[in-house]
Amino acid sequence: MDFDLPAEHRMIRDTVREFCEEEIAPIAQEVEDEHRFPAEVFDELAALDMMGVPVSEEYGGLGGDQLMYALVTEELGRVSGGIGLSYAAHVSLGSKPIELFGTDEQKEEWLRPLATGEGMGAWALTEPGSGSDASDMDTTAEYDADAGEYVLNGTKQFITNATVANSVLVKAVTEPDAGYDGISTFIVDPENDDGFEVTTVWDKMGLNCSPTCEIQLDDVRIPEDRLLGEEGEGWTQTMKTLDGGRISIAALSTGLAQGAYEAAKEYAGEREQFGQPISKFDAIRDKIVDMHRKTERSRLLTHKAAVKYDEGNRVTEESALAKLDASESAREVAEDAVQVLGGYGYTEDFSPQRFYRGAKLMEIGEGTSEIQHVVLGRQLGL
Repeated sequence: MDFDLPAEHRMIRDTVREFCEEEIAPIAQEVEDEHRFPAEVFDELAALDMMGVPVSEEYGGLGGDQLMYALVTEELGRVSGGIGLSYAAHVSLGSKPIELFGTDEQKEEWLRPLATGEGMGAWALTEPGSGSDASDMDTTAEYDADAGEYVLNGTKQFITNATVANSVLVKAVTEPDAGYDGISTFIVDPENDDGFEVTTVWDKMGLNCSPTCEIQLDDVRIPEDRLLGEEGEGWTQTMKTLDGGRISIAALSTGLAQGAYEAAKEYAGEREQFGQPISKFDAIRDKIVDMHRKTERSRLLTHKAAVKYDEGNRVTEESALAKLDASESAREVAEDAVQVLGGYGYTEDFSPQRFYRGAKLMEIGEGTSEIQHVVLGRQLGL
């Protein structure tokens, strides 16, 4: 499982693992049942300096790399998919684009509080009608030259962390006839920008301690210094962001699979039927071996993508492959974990049902499995 991880990375992983086991695991089902965002957990992660792992120390981050961030995300997913999801959305979608594309002033004002954990970040791309074609958006940003402001109008859907975010990166059309080149990114302040409203918080199949929201933008006026990058760069930024974001979803999926595998393995070693642990029966043993194989494969693909990302290479193929494999493996492993536990696996007294429900979203968010096949087909020249 360590396969030549640097010592610092192992130390960070072990620190987060201990925190997860002591502080998150005991409340993981409770916050899910209550549909409650556990702000106290994120305050404690901030105290551990984990809220800006891949962000430069210059702006309050830990100064780690993508591999270190993937390790942290996996450990969170191993005990709580919902907490892991909010964490990943905060870091890879809400924070990292400001570091990659923002000015020094934007980084100081908007990135620093995210990296230190004083605030939470969110990212608003998807719209009610866009589906897998995220570029098909109706949200607009018209420039008011007299006021030096952009005026945003539109609706965004399935936005993680919107109810708890201190900043939201909103994609909007600034030039309607320019296609991909007409999309731009804006930093919106949910607390102080009039016209920003969370209109729905969705009850979901799983991951309910992570808020998933619909937001409405009604004549939201944004100073021009909150345009991220230049006009028309929003789609290019999105593609670069998703390359890193898909690695984090792969890591989260690997964590979900690991948690489900461990629960099934432990149960199978303790549960006895016909005078012996059920792990001794071929059907159960083979199932657990396959769960382990799938989890390890997902981890290797995720780490490969993260290392290549850290080397400064383009990782569209690697991140899509890791995300596709890890998300589908997480669902398969979690389903098998439920099966190993039998009737107990279907109850909320045991964790596999929670991993199973959480894993399904991994095949949908940040590009469905079907879209990953499209991306990979293009990368393979098909």
